[in-house]
Amino acid sequence: MLRRSIPCVALFLLLAPALAQEYPAKPVTVIVAYPAGGNNDLRARQLAIPVAGLLGRQLIVENRPGAAGNIGHAALAKAAPDGYTLGIGAMGPLVVNGALYPDMSFDASSFAPIVLIERAPLVLVARADKPYKSVAEVVAAAKAKPGTIAVGNAGTGGAHHLAATAFEQTAGVQFIHVPYKGGGPAATALLGGEIEMMFEQTYAALPSIKAGKIRALAVTSEKRLPSLPDVPTMAELGYPQATISNWLGLLAPKGTPRPIVLKLNEAYNKALAMPEVREKIVGPGNEIGGGTPEEFGEFIAKEVDRWPRLVKSAGIKVE
Repeated sequence: MLRRSIPCVALFLLLAPALAQEYPAKPVTVIVAYPAGGNNDLRARQLAIPVAGLLGRQLIVENRPGAAGNIGHAALAKAAPDGYTLGIGAMGPLVVNGALYPDMSFDASSFAPIVLIERAPLVLVARADKPYKSVAEVVAAAKAKPGTIAVGNAGTGGAHHLAATAFEQTAGVQFIHVPYKGGGPAATALLGGEIEMMFEQTYAALPSIKAGKIRALAVTSEKRLPSLPDVPTMAELGYPQATISNWLGLLAPKGTPRPIVLKLNEAYNKALAMPEVREKIVGPGNEIGGGTPEEFGEFIAKEVDRWPRLVKSAGIKVE
């Protein structure tokens, strides 16, 4: 077997440069595991235009929503590893859902990481008519009356819920977690007074913050955000465990040839460096990605180690 494999490896090494040079020879499909119009879909379509120009072939965005992102990721995992089916990998399906859903057909090892596209930090917001003007006041109120503050989220096990749970555990308090079917309904519930606060995606919360309808108390990014320079980070306030971003990146099926992975990585890094693309990501409060496939892989591995442990320790279950 060893003798037979050596010529195969040598042949691959000889053909690899030609493979990268010829790729892509036809349009490339990019699977998005969520409905059209959401952030993952929007970012995939925004990047498809400049990347298509760089590669010389059309990128076709295909929505495969359902089962909290699992359907689209499962489809990508089963696709041929030839570089013609890619996908937008998301935090939930890749690193959290395995701890929530039994019998999943994929995990993070089912994919070849290509590049991190963005990190989307959250912001802890409270209704403007509530008395909470700081995180310290929230903690004090929660300790005075445990289990009385209603904190909304975009669904059990999502980034909103995990951020609130990490904060809750670190601060030694207890909230009432109220799940909704998405960030939009949760934000509507906050404005309507059904809940008192929530960790909301920064880009989604900014309009209501600027309108004075909600008050920003802290952000979950590692550093303060240019879009909210006066709002402290959770880490600054003593809660580094609540540092969290809802991230996305580009994946290919496991086994995709490395020359193709590197060519895609180069094209997406170039697109992410374009001022007009960068502004669409950074302007609303997100953090731009980029980097090597190895760096993205290491990032995913750290997330895989972190969030399932929190899900289990908090006893989070999908009902």
